[in-house]
Amino acid sequence: MADVYKALADPTRRLILDELLVRDGQTLFEICGRLAMRHGSTSTRQAVSQHLSVLEEAGLVRAHRDGRTKIHHLDTEPLRAIIERWPLDRPGE
Repeated sequence: MADVYKALADPTRRLILDELLVRDGQTLFEICGRLAMRHGSTSTRQAVSQHLSVLEEAGLVRAHRDGRTKIHHLDTEPLRAIIERWPLDRPGE
């Protein structure tokens, strides 16, 4: 779970997750383009690739290859585990 918190600590990684939430199944090129157009990001493809690796290690992003292209998908299961650990609805409040 520590990997999830580390991954979420970075604002660029949170933007990447936001973009995958809006449109799941994107390539590195597409993610870089959306970050630049929608958020004014100047991150290089290499930097975004490194961010995606951290997100994959934390289990927040899954990727598969389609030929030479790597497609990235949002995986919200680690976030659900956090919510289950600390539920927002507390009885008696």
